[in-house]
Amino acid sequence: MAHRIIIVGASGYIGSQLIPLLLEQGHQVIACARNIQYLTDRVQQHPNLRCEYLDLENKTTIEPLLFDCDIGYFLVHGMSHGHDFIDYEVSLAQNFADAAEQSQLKRIIYLSALQPENHQSQHLLARQKTGEILRSTGITTIEIQSGIIIGAGSAALEIMTDFINHLAIILCPKWIHSQANPIAIDNLNDYLIQCLDIEVSNSLSLEAGGPDTVTYLQLFNLLAKRLNKSIKIIPTRFISPKFAGLWLGIITSVPSELGRALLAGIDHDLLADNSKIQQLMPQTLTPLPEALKLANHTSANSLQGEIWGFDPSALRRWQPDYGYYPKQAGASFTTNASANSLWKVILQLGGPEGYFFANGLWRTREWLDPLLGGSFPIRRKPKSDQLQLGDYIDSWKVIRCENNEFLSLLFGMTAPGLGRLEFSIKELENNTRELDVRAWWHPKGFWGLMYWFAMFPAHLFIFKGMVKAICKKAEKEEKG
Repeated sequence: MAHRIIIVGASGYIGSQLIPLLLEQGHQVIACARNIQYLTDRVQQHPNLRCEYLDLENKTTIEPLLFDCDIGYFLVHGMSHGHDFIDYEVSLAQNFADAAEQSQLKRIIYLSALQPENHQSQHLLARQKTGEILRSTGITTIEIQSGIIIGAGSAALEIMTDFINHLAIILCPKWIHSQANPIAIDNLNDYLIQCLDIEVSNSLSLEAGGPDTVTYLQLFNLLAKRLNKSIKIIPTRFISPKFAGLWLGIITSVPSELGRALLAGIDHDLLADNSKIQQLMPQTLTPLPEALKLANHTSANSLQGEIWGFDPSALRRWQPDYGYYPKQAGASFTTNASANSLWKVILQLGGPEGYFFANGLWRTREWLDPLLGGSFPIRRKPKSDQLQLGDYIDSWKVIRCENNEFLSLLFGMTAPGLGRLEFSIKELENNTRELDVRAWWHPKGFWGLMYWFAMFPAHLFIFKGMVKAICKKAEKEEKG
């Protein structure tokens, strides 16, 4: 049976996985996210897909999007919001619930987290309260409580992968001996889709896990073996959760608030009882070694399009031990200059104009490249005034280009990792625009991290000056 489905939180890891699967089955999908640009970058156009901006903090914008929908996926969490994310997450759920009560929704499907006995982190408490709020609508709500998800892009898996790729010795808290039965992303997606049509008379909560139970230490070792890495893990009671969170922010590029929330939720056993969900929605569960193999195999493929624009140069250079989530540094500036004026200035990048600010630092890095095994600097500019995919600006290659809106340049020098430089122009209120200039870096191993941290102070200085210089130049050229 075809449904009209709304996905709230569609730009997240699970939402972006579900969208193509639902479309393949013939459903009409309204994908909603606050970061609409990020969402549209991650999904392909389809006649049955609408991508809509939605900020759950604004109650008035929710109800119109629910019109004529019969199924709602609620995939929102507030872990990246900060220390008060529990109140924030609960308020978003309440706003959605208030709108849902006035809608035609017949079913809500909510992805939650396992609730271990005798333990309640803020992250897990927020998920529990969200489930209670959604059930209070009176609309049939199916809550799936999942533990660790094994799939390319899963925050928990990418945290472990970054530690293994970047360090030979890992100091861990004692919770490394806690147990879990991680679930493969394909199995979780299958459960979420089966929830559309299973016959239930009341709301219910179901636990979802994989077939294999391991300690986190064993999971680290299995993953290291899959990645062909040699690691030594040392559990110690002297590593506090707070210190572990700070350490996590240095080693991995997974957002720090998200990482700390995940850490707080796994210091106890997270074991799902699959008996109930398998009775209602039977499927063959993927063994953990096979799930890790599939995640490793699909890591590079999942980056195509949304980041590198299918650029062959980037995809050829991508390696499995590059960090999936990138480090980043950049700056934004608000200006009265038009998008067209800003774009014209950005097109002057490279060549005689240089990089608008601190050109000496840019040129120094170019001349250091031969010492790092690269080539001598090459001054190149596009032949046409209109940028085309594949054009070169000095050592940078154009891999995505949307006139007057967005430009992404592939880093062409030699370094342990893969990077890009992006310029984005966003329309604001009161006839103003925001220009953002940002570098993204996927480090390769320990030295990739060291390279990033060595460059980071210069990045903070350069991008603040660069974005202001571009805006001022655009404003000046508009005045003639």
